[in-house]
Amino acid sequence: MSLGETVISRFPEPIRSIALKHRELVKFALVGGTCFVIDTALFFGIKTLVLPNNPVTAKIIATLVATIVSYILNREWSFRTRGGRERHHEALLFFLVNGIGIVLNSAPLWVSRYLFHLQEPHVSRLTEEVSDFLSAQIIGTLIAMAFRWYGYKHWVFPEENARKGRSFEDGERSIEEEKELGHS
Repeated sequence: MSLGETVISRFPEPIRSIALKHRELVKFALVGGTCFVIDTALFFGIKTLVLPNNPVTAKIIATLVATIVSYILNREWSFRTRGGRERHHEALLFFLVNGIGIVLNSAPLWVSRYLFHLQEPHVSRLTEEVSDFLSAQIIGTLIAMAFRWYGYKHWVFPEENARKGRSFEDGERSIEEEKELGHS
């Protein structure tokens, strides 16, 4: 049983059934959560220590690093049985979708900083930090996440079961099947 299956087996019903039915989305969300932590840590680290006067640049750098991690995790775990394209074509599409995602992710921060002037000296330092977090890490991430999910499923990894790998359809048993067979 995979790590994901082990984690899902601990979910209460009906959440477990929903998670099993939408396992790609659950994996995508876990990869997204991991990359969110990476992006947030890098964004605030770079913005605070390296580029205090260039928060949008700091956000773009942080998102680029998180995107590289995302490609590896999504390709090898979330969408491991999907494909249908040569690897270089798939990678190009992935980074194109994520390039658009970076713009979508950074746009709310740009709006809050440069259109609404939610920065010092117009507002307090606390207001600036809260607005940076909300616009870049919450609003921007949600907008970009929805776009990425659509883009990955339709353009980057379009065909189900196109790559060799174990999937439930190819013989891996679900938690329920394991329980019925007495293997858990």
